[in-house]
Amino acid sequence: MLAFMQTEQLVPPVQWIRNERADTGRCSCPVKDILSSEVARKARAFHRQLEGYQMSPLKSLGRLAAMLNLGGIWIKDESVRLSLNSFKVLGGSFAIYQYLTQKLGAEVSVKDILAGAARRKLGDLVFAAATDGNHGRGVAWSATRLGFKSVIYVHKYTSDARIDAIRRNGAEITVVDGTYDDAVRQVNEDAKKNGWQVISDTSWEGYEDVPKWVMQGYATMLAEIQEQFAGQGLSRPTHVLVQAGVGALAASVMGFYHQLLGERRPKAIVVEPVEAACLLFSARQGDGRPHHFGGELKTIMAGLACGDPSPVAWQVLQSCADVFAMCPDYVAAKGMRVYGTPLAGDPFIVSGESGAVTLGALMFIMQWEGARELRDALGLGPDSQVLLINTEGNTDPDDFRRVVWEGADPVPEPYKMCGSRAFGG
Repeated sequence: MLAFMQTEQLVPPVQWIRNERADTGRCSCPVKDILSSEVARKARAFHRQLEGYQMSPLKSLGRLAAMLNLGGIWIKDESVRLSLNSFKVLGGSFAIYQYLTQKLGAEVSVKDILAGAARRKLGDLVFAAATDGNHGRGVAWSATRLGFKSVIYVHKYTSDARIDAIRRNGAEITVVDGTYDDAVRQVNEDAKKNGWQVISDTSWEGYEDVPKWVMQGYATMLAEIQEQFAGQGLSRPTHVLVQAGVGALAASVMGFYHQLLGERRPKAIVVEPVEAACLLFSARQGDGRPHHFGGELKTIMAGLACGDPSPVAWQVLQSCADVFAMCPDYVAAKGMRVYGTPLAGDPFIVSGESGAVTLGALMFIMQWEGARELRDALGLGPDSQVLLINTEGNTDPDDFRRVVWEGADPVPEPYKMCGSRAFGG
């Protein structure tokens, strides 16, 4: 059915499998435990206390939607979130807050954490995390704003621009000679030796609370989206495409809508890089368990270069995702260029490689003849209101210019859609 292809071969723009375990009706237990409506209210109440907090915009690509024969394309633009170019700070900051309130034994305000008896009781804490860039920057920013130190571990492929951005937010940096997954293992070992508290968006045996808190922090963004949809006279998106690394964001988005809407939830598609498709690979095994995806995980989608699914996120995704899909780098590159050179009347959006892959995937799903079966299975058409999340802005200026200015990672000739009509006709 699905064949994993080597990079030197011509890789099709979208490869996918249907999730046979998807629960189309009631909410599964993991979703209820992690993403209740009360949790979303609590997360948003916390984030509203942060200096500079405001809702990120929900933008409409109406002209592109018409071109693709869709009712609407809606972009939650996280490139402007708290001046950090990424949504990740929502999860990291809420996880740190939850840890602090647990340590204090009571819920307190941000103001209380920064001064007085609460501050004296907490003492000198150090927060640690492994990252591809955005999560680490969010943890560093949050720790600094709350008056604590942070240590962030990055892997050897992390760009200097992303490392510098983390360091500017107050963190000490350690570079691990390996992949993101190696950095996760190393920071956990070192944290035990040094008494640091790890704030990770992925989980492992005996470490589940913090990753759940990270996922819950993303609920602030989803509550905003629903408010913004209501402002447009819409009750909900009909479809949502979410990019995934370990799966925390995708699980948060899909679990939120599963809990909120049940069988009326949007059709949900997980999108990963071909070179780091750990969730699709896990779904393909058919045994209900997360599986390791090997290799060097080399992809321009640095924020999605993960070989091990988060078990906590996987519990949600195997219940809530309808489709697992993977795309080569040129799909993300196309999405970046389309965001940056929109059709007349559509807004300009700055999107990094990981942020843009869902737009590229949606365009190929709607225009490439090879995706007709997927298009039909999802019921994508003129009545569809599709939600995408631009998870990051320009987080690596050199790579951004390489793709947008110099045309790196071009679409292979057989898959170019310019001048074609929607549905590949």
